[in-house]
Amino acid sequence: MAAGSTQQGTARGAVAPPEVHRLKADSVGLAGVVFMAVATAAPITAMSGNLPIAVGFGNGDGAPAGYLFATVVLTVFSVGYVAMAKRITAAGAFYGYISHGLGRTVGMASGLLAVLAYIVFEASIVGVFSYFAQTTVRDQLGVDVPWAAYAAVMLAVTGVLSYFDINLTAKALGVMLVLEIAVLFAVATAVLVHGGGPDGIPLRPVDPRNAFTGTSAGLGLFFAFWSWVGFESTAMYGEESRDPKRVIPRATLISVVGVGLFYIYVSWMTIAGNGLDGAVKVSAGANPLDLFFDPAHAYIGAWAVRAFQWLLITGSFACGMAFHQCASRYLYAIGREGLIHRALGRTHPRHGSPYAASFTQSVIAVGLVAAFWATGQDPYTHLYTLLAILGTMAILIVQTLCSFAVIGYFRHHHPEDRHWFRTFTAPLLGGVGMIAVVVLLVLNLDTAAGTAAGSLFFHLIPWIIGAVFFGGLALGLWLRARRPRRYELIGRVVLEDAVERADA
Repeated sequence: MAAGSTQQGTARGAVAPPEVHRLKADSVGLAGVVFMAVATAAPITAMSGNLPIAVGFGNGDGAPAGYLFATVVLTVFSVGYVAMAKRITAAGAFYGYISHGLGRTVGMASGLLAVLAYIVFEASIVGVFSYFAQTTVRDQLGVDVPWAAYAAVMLAVTGVLSYFDINLTAKALGVMLVLEIAVLFAVATAVLVHGGGPDGIPLRPVDPRNAFTGTSAGLGLFFAFWSWVGFESTAMYGEESRDPKRVIPRATLISVVGVGLFYIYVSWMTIAGNGLDGAVKVSAGANPLDLFFDPAHAYIGAWAVRAFQWLLITGSFACGMAFHQCASRYLYAIGREGLIHRALGRTHPRHGSPYAASFTQSVIAVGLVAAFWATGQDPYTHLYTLLAILGTMAILIVQTLCSFAVIGYFRHHHPEDRHWFRTFTAPLLGGVGMIAVVVLLVLNLDTAAGTAAGSLFFHLIPWIIGAVFFGGLALGLWLRARRPRRYELIGRVVLEDAVERADA
């Protein structure tokens, strides 16, 4: 379907959706969607930021087993998720799925919670990008530039790239993603080829039982799940992909399983390269990134360490740019239904990009980053950590609701597609698993925040989550009572071939 303004097909007896601006169809294929999804997971940022905490303070040398456990849970979750993706194609993803499965009011609340998550994720990643850029340039080039300058550059470049066809962003992300995966794979494989470190190639790190051992298994498992945040973004690109009913399910499973196997391999070899005791000691020390730098230096050379540092910058940039695309599409999806300002639902007449929503997201991200900078906050300790925790808590709650939405949806619609495992058992187990992850986050919130746990913003995080979710419920109920025609549209603007004939 060409970009521009089109009229949505309607179900018999349903309220006619408004004329909407469409995203540019056939803009990206399977590889592009996978690149976008994996870029949000940001393998090099996830490994360098999360693995040392899991090893040093979580499940210790059992961290790879924690990634194995997370791979299994998220794969089970994805079974139900892709079942919905085969039926509903919408830029709102979770927002559309939950509104169809659990009703419009819960869908409205979930949509706003997802918007919150992706909005703050971009600003969070700007923080870690700025930190890596400032330290690397200072250490390698001897030039000390304020972190806010790097943040401004990233925000500007991201905004410009997002103005154009998503295919341009997908190509840029693809290059950066291949490079960051290559350096992690090279270090891990070098360890394997050399037979490991002091303990050889031990099997203990991948023994599933050791996922639940260590100083704080809950903390380790939470950081394992945190490493996948963003994989679910595949569904957001359905309207812009080629053959979405085929591409989105495949891209989702490839992203989940592929990233999982990669995390297990890299974390296992990294621990092997340092030795079981050495890995825990280094991770808990003053320079946790030495968990990667030491084996890179020992098995490849000093140049690998320098390359690794630069790829931390490009990897975090790719992650931030991918989250910007996610936030823009959620704002666009809600805006085109008139639930917030309808101008957000405009697309560029030539590029088919959600340029109005993208510009709005840029303004919000600039405001968040500027607020942390103006109050003297650290880009890593505060901007990255606090906003990442806020976004992760929000998106995990939405993922949990999405699992149960799959059950509700197929219970009432499409009896021909009901299946004891795909549409009931898998989403049920996935939902229970997501609840467990949310509990792990709540129980380990202080530890996850580190030194930022004493800040006012940290204490406001649960209140922000609650205010947005219950505010969304209130908005949904108000629309049902006062604006019934608009209420009927919640989560219902989808591609013509996916319009549901029996609305929840």
